[in-house]
Order: sequence, then C-alpha cells, then structure tokens
Amino acid sequence: MRRRPGIGGLQTAAAARDQYRQLGENVAKLRTDMMKEQLSTFRSQLEDFARKHKKDISKNPAFRSQFHEMCAKVGVDPLASNKGFWAELLGIGDFYYEIGVQIVDICLSTRPHNGGLISLQELCTLLRQRRKSDREAVSEDDCLRAISKLKILGSGFEVITVGKKKLVRSVPTELNKDHNEILELAQAQGYVTVEEVERRLSWTSGRAVDALDTLLDEGLAMIDDGHRDGRRRYWFPCVSPISSLLGTDA
Repeated sequence: MRRRPGIGGLQTAAAARDQYRQLGENVAKLRTDMMKEQLSTFRSQLEDFARKHKKDISKNPAFRSQFHEMCAKVGVDPLASNKGFWAELLGIGDFYYEIGVQIVDICLSTRPHNGGLISLQELCTLLRQRRKSDREAVSEDDCLRAISKLKILGSGFEVITVGKKKLVRSVPTELNKDHNEILELAQAQGYVTVEEVERRLSWTSGRAVDALDTLLDEGLAMIDDGHRDGRRRYWFPCVSPISSLLGTDA
C-alpha cells in the first residue's frame, strides 16, 4: 500500500511551490524592468533621430510617415498634444492642426456639391492646391492623421472605405449596405442608372430606386436626365472628379 506524505513532506512541497512562485515573480519583474529600460533607450534614440532629421521629417511626406511608424512602435504619439518636447522640436502638432483646419474648410466648401462625402484622393488634391505656396508637401497619410485628430473633437469627420476608395465623411450620414454597394458600383464611371443597379446587383426595381432616392435626399447624388437614350444617370461627386460631370453625353 502506498504511503501518504506526512506533515513534513507537505511542508516541504509547499515551501518548494513558494520558491518557484517567488522565482517566477522575480523573472517576470526582471523582464519588465529590462523592457522598460529598452523602451527608454529607444525613446532617447528616437529623440536624437528626430533632432538629426528634423528637416526631412518636416518636408518629406514619405519620411514623415516612416517616422510616425517608428514612434508608434515605442508608444510615442507626437500628435497627442501641441505642447511638450515633440511640438517644440518639430512643430509637428501645429502642422497637423493647420492641415485639419484646411480640411474642415474644404469639406464645408464642397458640401453643397458632394453632400459631405468626398474621396480622400480628391481631398488631398484640393489640399495640395491650397498649400502649393507652403514649404511642406502633404500626403494622404498626413490627411488621415489630421482627420483622426478631428474625430477627437466630435466633429463628425470620419474615413470610410467603399470598394477600393477611401471616402471622408463630414456629415453624420448613416450609409447602409445597399448604399455602399451603389457607391462601389459607381466608381467605374462616376454614375449609375436604375437599370444598371438592377442588372449588376440583382436587385428589384423598387430596392434600387429606394436606395438611390435616399442617396439623392442626402445630397450625395446628382440627377442627369440629358441623354439621348432617355436613361437617368445618378452621378456621385464623391467618387468622380468634378470635370467628369460636365459635358458628358453617353
């Protein structure tokens, strides 16, 4: 018959478990301390890098994007505040604040035309035209970062993806799956017809008309009845450049 461990054996086993637990806690603390030390070193090196390449970060959009990725890996957000080390060193907070103000102005000025939904590509093009006399070039990544800061203000600005396009929404319009599918379909030509929506999406006429009427009511679509085939076109400025809406007769 197998003997059960006595009190002495139980105490020895308990002591061994305590030792293993203490050892585990010590190892975990050591690893945590090492990680904190490494992060501190990385941040210090990042500051040195920023000082050395300040000019490139300010003027080169691709370099600036890579710098942001480096910051994210060590938990640094240069845009978190307009005050402090990064703002003083790079003026980077002011740069994105200025872009943000200009983005708001562009979205407001184009809203009567596009209903508050504009492609990121077109927004960046208009922004570059406005800033052509400024020294710093602006990339789509810069626009996205500026818009992410606008969201904190509860201003309704949001970037949504429809098909292959990124769209910037500046009004609190809720788009459902049907609306998104129509916008994705319109990316090919800039417009759709009821018949095309029925055929390509396998919808009933009522479903197509209902979705298109909603987009029209929201100011996201424009009606064009001036075609020889008699088919009404629903143009979507958010997925087609303004020039394509003029003088077309297909």
